[in-house]
Amino acid sequence: MTERTCLSIVLAAGEGTRMRSAKPKVLHEVAGLSMVGHVLRAVAAAGGTAAAVVVGPDRDDVAAEARRVKADATIHVQTERLGTAHAVLHAEADIARGFDDVIVAFGDTPLVTPQTFGLLRAALASGAAVAVLGFEAADPLGYGRLVMEGGSLAAIVEEKEASEAQRAITLCNGGLMALAGGTALALLKRIGKANAKGEYYLTDAVALARADGLATAVVLAPEAEVRGVNDRVQLAEVEAIAQGRLRETAMRGGVTMVAPETVFLAFDTVLGRDVTLEPHVVFGPGVTIADDVTIRAYSHLAGCVVDQGAILGPFARIRPKSRIGAKVHIGNFVEVNRTTIAAKAEANHLAYLGDATIGEGTNIGAGTITCNFDGADKHPTIIGRDVFVGSNSTLVAPLAIGDEVLIAAGSTITLDARDGALVFGRAKQAGLPGRGAEMIRANKARRAARKAREQGKG
Repeated sequence: MTERTCLSIVLAAGEGTRMRSAKPKVLHEVAGLSMVGHVLRAVAAAGGTAAAVVVGPDRDDVAAEARRVKADATIHVQTERLGTAHAVLHAEADIARGFDDVIVAFGDTPLVTPQTFGLLRAALASGAAVAVLGFEAADPLGYGRLVMEGGSLAAIVEEKEASEAQRAITLCNGGLMALAGGTALALLKRIGKANAKGEYYLTDAVALARADGLATAVVLAPEAEVRGVNDRVQLAEVEAIAQGRLRETAMRGGVTMVAPETVFLAFDTVLGRDVTLEPHVVFGPGVTIADDVTIRAYSHLAGCVVDQGAILGPFARIRPKSRIGAKVHIGNFVEVNRTTIAAKAEANHLAYLGDATIGEGTNIGAGTITCNFDGADKHPTIIGRDVFVGSNSTLVAPLAIGDEVLIAAGSTITLDARDGALVFGRAKQAGLPGRGAEMIRANKARRAARKAREQGKG
């Protein structure tokens, strides 16, 4: 059987004024990905073979994000906002290419799953000319109502157009629609604007299809799944739902979360089995965690890979382009950036490791930093295996440290070190007899005088 082709039309031209933001509404993120990105990923996962994105004028940023997520997406600019059907017809040239299925989605409904998009496509494959996503509303106020006759969808009636009896209907329009490719354009072009708003309603396609004797269908989804975002409050609500989904999937896949409600995952976080996440762990995009890893409280990871058996945190920060090897220990207040750390190495306290390569079994002492930035360029630090870097060491890049090197505590290292060397770089200690006591007494006198002045003013 030949696989059905599918065009996804994503409407993303809304201004989103209630977001009170300079950024377009559809670019606001949920679980580390723009809302329009979520929609494009979901329709692609449901078998979408092509995508058209309708954007507002001067919205190169939305177009760029759409193409970042789906490189071959076509972009259509909607200069006038005359209703949803008017927006869809901006992709007329794409529809005319001849797809089996045409899905219309909205860039501000990021929770719709690939499975739901798949059900809409299945309805078309079963003979429907129009399939509508519906839900049972706890409170239907403001939603379009799905009017059923004889077990099939007869019409979608907007709130302002609905009769009193129709307003009592709780089966509501979720906004998404799927159209059979062979009849989609004919239906869309016949939609008029004889309604309270004087706009071209996409929902009128249902009544037109029925009038032509074509089959219509309703696909049901949970109300939470079709939730759209119009302001920051709704954005937070959608984020909470998305995080709940991600946490449940992770835990059912073998991850232990000590306090799940405090852990924040990204849309693409990959977690192995027997991973333990303590409270308040946050993942940015692009993190892959292998099996048996423990991430302790208040750690933040983004764009990195952590290999099996590593222990991170508490209060660790692993930044992008970093790789933490198997059984590595990264401890309190350690920051790792663009750095690869080989197996069984340790950096347990108060360190910054940037643009570095650290060999197997190496120990990085407390207070150690790699000075990777000279004010203009970043430079690498290469540290071999089984190196011991003493506490409070400063490693000035570019720098290469061989294997089994011991760096004395408090050293500033600016020259490469060969294998097996003992390396130190300290200023010579000096002592001035009595000078310390003089300074202490002088400081006490100044504090006493200041206190007296303050009391005198009081």
